[in-house]
Amino acid sequence: MHKKIAKSNDDLLETYFRQIKNFPLLTFEDELELSKQILDGNTAALHKLVNSNLRLVVKIAGMFSKSNVSILDIIQEGNLGLIHAAGKYDYRRNVRFCTYASWWIRQFITRFLSNKSRIVRLPSRKEEALRKIQYTYHVLCQTLMHQPGNSDIAKELGISVQDVDYIVNMAAGSLSIEQYSSDDETANAIDIHEDYTYCPERTLMKKASLDNTIRVLNKLKDRERNILTYRYQLNGCERHTLREIGDKFDISPETVRQIEMKALRKIRSHAHEIREGMYVEAI
Repeated sequence: MHKKIAKSNDDLLETYFRQIKNFPLLTFEDELELSKQILDGNTAALHKLVNSNLRLVVKIAGMFSKSNVSILDIIQEGNLGLIHAAGKYDYRRNVRFCTYASWWIRQFITRFLSNKSRIVRLPSRKEEALRKIQYTYHVLCQTLMHQPGNSDIAKELGISVQDVDYIVNMAAGSLSIEQYSSDDETANAIDIHEDYTYCPERTLMKKASLDNTIRVLNKLKDRERNILTYRYQLNGCERHTLREIGDKFDISPETVRQIEMKALRKIRSHAHEIREGMYVEAI
């Protein structure tokens, strides 16, 4: 019986592969034009952008294939992420659609597999409460700079610690948040603490902004670029004082300041290039 089901799934998968190969790949110019039409409400353009990128979903889904979850189910969830990305893709970001969509495809697949791995299926109201706990957990990780306990989460949400314990235990069997400590349990902890604070746009735009800034800096003279790099902690370096930079280049702090001001004036003339990379659509 299992062999018949497996063969049936393989046949369906092969048929699906043949069908999606019929959709032509798009150029970057095609993607930008389709984005303009989608933002104007053109559903045909949305379908074309999605269909032309179905192979991208298959490629990403293959990285998440598990023996206990059908690859077809993973692809289907990835397609939902692709559709979501196509509706939010904005030509003004000036990035390839595959780069943008990959974030959403992975996010949808990851959430799907996390939910499938749950030992207990929660009622809808408890599921919503768990989502709030998960969200609060990741927010507190960022604000407290350490792993929050159940009491921290309860205080932030304004509920009792017992309620937090109860909901987390329902989702994870008999383990609470504080009990995830060993390396062997890392995967389970990730499943329970699914990150709902993740924002592909924020990550993508931060990278685009940095890339555009570096591109503008490369138009400066070497010494101007190096001084700004030290002054504003670019490329991961520590911020330096005027005196520290002067010692590096064997010049006075005042000379460093003058070079800095001159370099900043040059950058302002290219400010539009940086702003283009920082365009973020309200989510």
